Amino acid sequence: MTKASELQSMINQDVGVSRWFDLDQARIDAFASLTEDEQFIHVDPERAKATPFGGTIAHGFLTLSLASAMSMEAVAPLDDLVMSVNYGFDRLRFLAPAPSGSRVRGRFKLLSAEDKGAQDGMTRWLLKHELTIEIDGGDKPALIVEWLTMHVVKT
Repeated sequence: MTKASELQSMINQDVGVSRWFDLDQARIDAFASLTEDEQFIHVDPERAKATPFGGTIAHGFLTLSLASAMSMEAVAPLDDLVMSVNYGFDRLRFLAPAPSGSRVRGRFKLLSAEDKGAQDGMTRWLLKHELTIEIDGGDKPALIVEWLTMHVVKT
């Protein structure tokens, strides 16, 4: 647990790293089916061999969709937390494809913490984390994004 009063001292600090998540072909295929994005570079290993990727790759949005699970593991919740919600993204960049069979993890750095005021015994905090999703053994991360989340805590 993190106290809201500690947030300012944590700015520009690494605050956590998640476990590794497998990006196997079954997960990629399930995501393709759910999102109706069945482009061959994701779901057809034979055809994808002929591309510069040399095989199938995870969807960028699949990799990004793991951010919530990564955050739950890596970032300590605020004391007296009532709820947290996604608020948006700034500067999202997909830097390298994550091949089928690879593993990814999230590294979090707190960039800012804004007290958005108190109301009805609760205070809202807008946090911005830099999330880097690393590929195990990769030269570059799969993506880097500034992720905004709104946290409501009891005051």
